[in-house]
Amino acid sequence: MADPILILLVGVVIVVGGIIGFKLHPFLALLLAALAVALLTPTEFVEQYFISKGLAGSEAFKQAHKSVGERIATEFGNTCTKIGILIAMAAIIGKAMLDSGAAEKIIRAMLKVTGEKNAPIGFILSSFFLTIPVFVDTVIFLMMPLAKAMGMRLNKNYLLLALSVIAGAVMANSYIPPSPGPLFLVGAMNVPIGLMMICGLILGLCTITVGYFIAVFLNKKFDIPLRDSPDARLEDIKVIAEKNDNELPSLGWALLPAVFPLLTICIRSGVEAFHKTDAPLTNFVIINKVLDLVIFFGDKNIALLMGAIFALLVLANQKKTTKDKLTAFVQTALMSGGGIILITAAGGAFGGMLQQSGISSRIADLTKDYQMALIPLAFFITMVVRTAQGSATVALITASGILAGMAQNTNLGFHPVYLCLAIGSGAKLIPWMNDAGFWIMCKTSNLTEQEALKTIAPMQSLMGLTGVILTMIAAWIFPMV
Repeated sequence: MADPILILLVGVVIVVGGIIGFKLHPFLALLLAALAVALLTPTEFVEQYFISKGLAGSEAFKQAHKSVGERIATEFGNTCTKIGILIAMAAIIGKAMLDSGAAEKIIRAMLKVTGEKNAPIGFILSSFFLTIPVFVDTVIFLMMPLAKAMGMRLNKNYLLLALSVIAGAVMANSYIPPSPGPLFLVGAMNVPIGLMMICGLILGLCTITVGYFIAVFLNKKFDIPLRDSPDARLEDIKVIAEKNDNELPSLGWALLPAVFPLLTICIRSGVEAFHKTDAPLTNFVIINKVLDLVIFFGDKNIALLMGAIFALLVLANQKKTTKDKLTAFVQTALMSGGGIILITAAGGAFGGMLQQSGISSRIADLTKDYQMALIPLAFFITMVVRTAQGSATVALITASGILAGMAQNTNLGFHPVYLCLAIGSGAKLIPWMNDAGFWIMCKTSNLTEQEALKTIAPMQSLMGLTGVILTMIAAWIFPMV
């Protein structure tokens, strides 16, 4: 069985069948699927994969001939490198903000602006704009505790609130630089970054509007309650929700654990996106030193670490707790975060083994001779690659690699920015168990795997379809050539 398509199907059967059919823990099902895919993938496929990543022939040969267990562990570790500290610190921030009353304070301030009826709109817009400069996972980690606190306060519509957070975050992540995916696209397709930002902002606002109405429909169709979890016990949230304002932290202190990482990450992202030289940022030495310090703290891992420290300080000040109780609190939060890290990293290992099977190049070969219009072709290629191997970034790179040459064609008939938007739309379909982000959204919101497949997956997919349809209409009416 050397065809990557067949290897993919085996992996899908093991994951879906294991989790839903045999009730296996997702961690075990994902690792078993990664093992099966790795065993079925010929060594020459793995070697070719590493060569395509830029490794020399000798180094690619060495990597391909590592044991199956070592290759799985490497991909597992690579995913941990990206999300391990983030999830651990976010678990501390989330639990500390809930227990200290900081989340409740923020919710009360938001309700004064939006009113209870429009609270989900406030969530979807907040997550959308925050994700433009900040990693999507970080925004979801920081906002989901607020959704839980709001769900307890309203005593209804928790699914709508959780889906609103997810909808806003995932669409900004697809369309608007300096989010990593769109930033890669503007370079590959030679599109002005300012134009991509404007077009992505317009399309993003349109798609999250559709996403909001889908979330409203799903919230009515599925009665999914706010559930108990080790890091957010309903009894504790209810007690905090009933407190008077003077028993909660001040709004400034309540916002600090979330605003500090968001602000420093924003500044660092802006500098990295627009300042490409080694020259000083300004002509003033003191300002440069301050900016260097902010950029240092803007590293996502350090920013979340500082956020966790601030969250614990707010908790300690609010509850006047002892050192022993604070240690026990951190232990509980890390136990919750550790489970998410393991499942997410196992999903990354499974996706990594699928990538090494050559699934991306196989799909590229299948679609290279399609006589289709370029915009739907870009969407289709990205969608299939994303669904097959889980990584939206790999899907973006694959589609742009196939279409970059065509995008420079003077007879294209429309501006290449529309191809970027179509690729970004395709990267939303179809999130499932081979996607590390799927597990982050699933576990932070306390949805079961089946519930996530019935709600998060169709909402994201329909928003992506909306995106490509609107892109085709815009390219026809406003070709910009």
